[in-house]
Amino acid sequence: MTAGRKTNSQSQDWGTPPQYVQAVKEVFGGKIGLDPCSSPYSIVDAKVEYRLPDHDGLNASWNYPTIYVNPPYGVDRARGTSIKQWLARCAEAHNLHGAEVIALVPVAVNTGHWKSSVFTRAAAVCFLYDTRLKFLENGQCGGKGAPMACATVYWGQNFRKFYKTFIRYGAVVDIRPLIGETIGSPNDATIAKQ
Repeated sequence: MTAGRKTNSQSQDWGTPPQYVQAVKEVFGGKIGLDPCSSPYSIVDAKVEYRLPDHDGLNASWNYPTIYVNPPYGVDRARGTSIKQWLARCAEAHNLHGAEVIALVPVAVNTGHWKSSVFTRAAAVCFLYDTRLKFLENGQCGGKGAPMACATVYWGQNFRKFYKTFIRYGAVVDIRPLIGETIGSPNDATIAKQ
């Protein structure tokens, strides 16, 4: 599900393209345990799917061994949430439950949510070569390309499997050495300006 993405159509359901769903399943050994951002048009076919309005994926349990997240990229004004909360839940599911989590997200490396939930908590990022990723629109191919670059982020222990699977789709970067690190400080930005 991708409610909140801006598009010229009336659709709010931009689904993951089939090749990326298949790659996620490869990393997870064939099956996705949880899709907390599902929609009636989803092709993810997870064992458990949360769909609004019945299940709020941010507030339901993420205690599953494998989780795939294609979160809303925009702000959900009704719930007061944004992608920041989704990325935090990805990192939390890995840390609390040992879940393997893969998220398909916009590349926004300068944001606080990347700095706090990706760079210091995830194992890897695949910066997708598909710079105008064409999401499924209401379950159908042919939608417009995304207006921003996208990446898959991996929280888990099987870096090698993620690397071997996703290298076909982009540049896979091992960020495990950054886990738990303090990266930069507010004072560094001040010094750089001088």
